[in-house]
Amino acid sequence: MLKLKVIIASTRPGRVGPAVAEWFVERAKAHGAFDVELVDLAEVDLPVFDEPEHPAAQKYQNEHTKKWSAVVDSADAFVIVTPEYNYGTPPSLVNALTYLYNEWNYKPAGFVSYGGISGGLRSAQMTKLILNTLKVVPLTEAVTLPLVWNQLSEAGAFVPNDANAEAADGMLDELQKWAEALKPMRA
Repeated sequence: MLKLKVIIASTRPGRVGPAVAEWFVERAKAHGAFDVELVDLAEVDLPVFDEPEHPAAQKYQNEHTKKWSAVVDSADAFVIVTPEYNYGTPPSLVNALTYLYNEWNYKPAGFVSYGGISGGLRSAQMTKLILNTLKVVPLTEAVTLPLVWNQLSEAGAFVPNDANAEAADGMLDELQKWAEALKPMRA
């Protein structure tokens, strides 16, 4: 079974990411093609990039880097649950991506983006440029959640609509195809 890491990009107190990610994780498990693990960058708690060697050398000095390396290396695919900060990628996500190089290579990534009227699209687009440099294949298929606060219950849970569910299923289908196709390149 393919290993999918669903990464919550925002680390801000009061964030919506965990509610959206919990919904997506359940959807991904129901899809059936993936062994799904939720990874919260707030819990990973990486300091601002602090390794003395370039990530491509994989000569990690810090325990937090070694743990992060193991998480990313064990994945076959990623879904990044991300808001948009100032028309771009959250700094916590840029930092997490910067820590590693080889561990990201030849794996596909999808996006569940959320926010105001743009639904986090600019964040996803900016992050795709970084992913390309890491040899990650960013998918075209995505789940975009504009005005996400309108889909939160009084308890703070994300309440999806039919379009969200269809988009998630379509992205998961593509993610499965790409993860299987890229597997030989990671061997």
